Amino acid sequence: MYRVWNFITGYSLLLIIGALSALIWANVNFDSYHHFVDFVIWDHAPIGHLHDGHRTLTLHYLINDIGMAMFFAIAGKEVWEAVILKNGSLRGKKAATPLIATFGGMMGPIAVYLGLAAVLGSTTYDAVANGWAIPTATDIAFSYLVGRMVFGAGHPAIRFLLLLAIADDAAGLIILAIFYPSGDLAPVWLLLSGGASAACYILFSYLPRRMDRGNQLRPTSTWVRKTLSFWPYAVAGCICWYGFMRAGIHPALGLLPIIPAIPHADRAFGIFSEAETHLHDLLNVMEHALKYPVEFILFFFGLLNAGVKLEAMGPATWLVLAGLLLGKPIGIMFFGWLAASPMRLGLPAGMRMIDLFVIGCVAAIGFTVALFVASVAFEAGPVQDAAKMGALFSFGAAIISILAGKLTRVQKQDL
Repeated sequence: MYRVWNFITGYSLLLIIGALSALIWANVNFDSYHHFVDFVIWDHAPIGHLHDGHRTLTLHYLINDIGMAMFFAIAGKEVWEAVILKNGSLRGKKAATPLIATFGGMMGPIAVYLGLAAVLGSTTYDAVANGWAIPTATDIAFSYLVGRMVFGAGHPAIRFLLLLAIADDAAGLIILAIFYPSGDLAPVWLLLSGGASAACYILFSYLPRRMDRGNQLRPTSTWVRKTLSFWPYAVAGCICWYGFMRAGIHPALGLLPIIPAIPHADRAFGIFSEAETHLHDLLNVMEHALKYPVEFILFFFGLLNAGVKLEAMGPATWLVLAGLLLGKPIGIMFFGWLAASPMRLGLPAGMRMIDLFVIGCVAAIGFTVALFVASVAFEAGPVQDAAKMGALFSFGAAIISILAGKLTRVQKQDL
């Protein structure tokens, strides 16, 4: 039913290798590691302010701000299909309980993170407060893998977990755009991004279809698809990225506006669905084309962002972990119960109320997105390193999830 192993090995294995390599390198030779991270590719680059307010293109900027735009585009594609397409997983009443549980899975970590920070005193609170969004993240791939280990591939809790993770990704993208600008906000530049997306849709999708009305051969649409292929959308995507960068919104989100403009299938089959590998609509074709570049990018993302000394642990480490390991399960459990029982929205058939707590433990694996948010929430230094350690240590939620499954007597259901 699911192509999980292809996804895990493709998108996550190289990321883990990169992260482990960074940890070893940084603890063996910290200076050479940071010399590599800050390696200057292009000084005085003529494309706006890049690194530290100057026109300097570093390796770190190339991966985090340009390369990761492809990763977030794939996440955005899954969210877009889940929301807009027929049978989309975030449409209708079936998604109501997971969506409300997702809200709890974000509010719980925020409350724990900021609440404990306040208890530690104003000095600590002021130093770490901007990292409140770090523990809201859920790593879809790793959470799904652990979820299968705990529940089995056929358990209804797996679908619930996927819906929750997709919704969490959508909320995370919004948080990054609103609360973590990359510079001074200049919203007028968003007109460039929106205009590029709209123009691309009208010129290369809407007008060709309109010109082909009544003609089953669809000659204009066929010519556009075969001759121009993905190039108009690639060019428009670059313009969207530039608009986000100049608008002060984190440019890693810069490809999101072009996604709705790309021709797509008429229904969603769900994340990890085997059927999607056989779809030939342009949106899925472009996603498949990005597979290998994104694998390469994720390796370097892990290599460039996970290199922290083991002694870097500090208050931010424990706050991120507390937010994930305590706030996630409690928030998802409480709000999931609220939706299922008092609000009478119910749970999927075969799923128990206590399974919400186990799902919360699984969703506490933040890793990729948590690591990314930590890199933008804080300036490079001890607090950022400590927060990154918390994101890396969130892998401990896998062990907690397996134990929680045993204690709550989860009955694994394989396909």
